[in-house]
Amino acid sequence: MTQSANIYIGFDSKEVVAYHVLCQSILEKSSIPVKFTPISLNNVENIFTRERNPLQSTEFSFSRFLVPYLSNYEGWSLFADCDMLMRTDIAKLWNLRDDRYAAMCVKHNYVPKVETKFLGQVQTKYEKKNWSSVILFNNAKCRKLDLDYVNTATGLELHQFKWLESDDLIGELPASWNWLVNEYEHSPDANLVHFTDGGPYFDEYKNDDYADEWFAARDRVLHVTQRAG
Repeated sequence: MTQSANIYIGFDSKEVVAYHVLCQSILEKSSIPVKFTPISLNNVENIFTRERNPLQSTEFSFSRFLVPYLSNYEGWSLFADCDMLMRTDIAKLWNLRDDRYAAMCVKHNYVPKVETKFLGQVQTKYEKKNWSSVILFNNAKCRKLDLDYVNTATGLELHQFKWLESDDLIGELPASWNWLVNEYEHSPDANLVHFTDGGPYFDEYKNDDYADEWFAARDRVLHVTQRAG
């Protein structure tokens, strides 16, 4: 039996459309069954109790680290920010899982070009910036991410993978699986593009690289075949 890809996506009430378009872009290109779970604050309020940090730019900045817990520390799960667009078959990413690692991600090494993001949010700069925006979790090896830790650890402890005994437990994904729009040059080979400054659904970013593809995917989300005649 073909295994489903277990996918968790950050959900933010300020950019609802982003979640649905990312799901559509994954669904329409996938050659394997996929299961989507939104990380939405109103769905996890009974287990996620930490106060909102004024520096966090999205509602799922820290709740993303609930994924291993929500997966019962079993199998593999993928987390992705919602401000993304899949441009290829997610099975290619799913096949990169490597049991030697506890987590896998694109290991970006860059300093953000801009000082503010969408809706005027401060663009915080720190080591391992954007590593956590796409994570393949080997859930059984991420037991440190229990409810107590996720609710009390500092933001940097979470986002810099301090919950692992060693950085050697972080596997590296090719950069094409978290291609940072505007930070990186346009690439026709980008598999999963990340509108990290702001998605095309915000007016000031509607002409960014890959925006036309995002709007086309949005149109497919809204498509209905009407009865003829």
